[in-house]
Amino acid sequence: MNTHDLIIVGAGIVGAACAEAAAAEGLRVALVEPGPVGGGATAAAMGHLVAMDDDPAELALSAYSLGLWERYAQLKDAEFSRCGTLWVARNARELEAVPAKIARLAQAGIVAGRIDAAQLYALEPNLVPGLAGGMRVPGEAVVYPPRMARYLVDQACQRGARLHAGRRVVALLDHGVRLDDGEVLSGPVLVTTGVDLPQLLPELPVRPRKGQLVITDRYPGVVHHQLLALDYADSAHGDAETSVAFNVQPRPTGQILIGSSRQFNVSHREVSLPLLRQMLDQAFAFLPVLRELHAIRIWTGLRPATPDGRPYVGQVPGRRDVWVAAGHEGLGVTTALGTARLIVDGLLGSTPAIDPTPYRPDRAVTGMAA
Repeated sequence: MNTHDLIIVGAGIVGAACAEAAAAEGLRVALVEPGPVGGGATAAAMGHLVAMDDDPAELALSAYSLGLWERYAQLKDAEFSRCGTLWVARNARELEAVPAKIARLAQAGIVAGRIDAAQLYALEPNLVPGLAGGMRVPGEAVVYPPRMARYLVDQACQRGARLHAGRRVVALLDHGVRLDDGEVLSGPVLVTTGVDLPQLLPELPVRPRKGQLVITDRYPGVVHHQLLALDYADSAHGDAETSVAFNVQPRPTGQILIGSSRQFNVSHREVSLPLLRQMLDQAFAFLPVLRELHAIRIWTGLRPATPDGRPYVGQVPGRRDVWVAAGHEGLGVTTALGTARLIVDGLLGSTPAIDPTPYRPDRAVTGMAA
């Protein structure tokens, strides 16, 4: 049967989460993915489950999704690790921002606490001397995104979803899609193709934001928490063409994952050695011990960034039965499960747990028409 209740285009972490959530509701789901499941931006994600508080809408979606991630806290396939997050303050001025951050997180139901310098070094003795303290969010975690995407797709398929592996959607039809082998699938369509979104939905602007990652050999105990500089959001959510920020996390394997960089107007996936050096110098400035470790892999990926930094989640105006969940930039892993619930609740006409208005795609279409 080629008629479905939902046809999902793209099997990254967001598409996979939507497939699992829709299939769990009894919907007949088709999932179309030309490459490996979780092989695009998902494979180049750090996998942090972290709440960003600089935008109220982003915080609402992050906090909602973090609650949904709890169901996978014991899942070995996800390599879920509740390492917690330490936001590091270099000086007293940065430390002054912590109480306001704690208050914003508390309003979203997330527990965080201020730590002084002595507490910081008790938690992470390998940090560079002279830091002022920071903020600890003990409930946050990391996962391995490609494996999690594969697990969610497998769960969806066990509930009857059909994976069209190695197939590409070449056209949106009036009520369905056409695949590259000529097969036509009928039903509502959900596009979750990340940086490739404009190929099917050109009215929704997305541009790639390249990032680079480094992972080391196994060094258990060198780092205990995910570590971020308190100015991380300036890089992550700024509009500079090129930026780096301190973000290091321990993997359950004992490896250490080092980020992060962001680069607009670059669509190739080649490693940029100057930017890599800049990113590593930033990491070394906070964690000098990293200089002594062996890196075993460097790779890149393209994050889908929208003009206002918020993802498109909802029904696409002007198109019949076409939905979108894309443009999550660096928070796609954190917000995947919450995004999936908003989509499925919208399809079913259920009342969503959070206000979906800030993510509606019609804000972009309206803006282009103005």
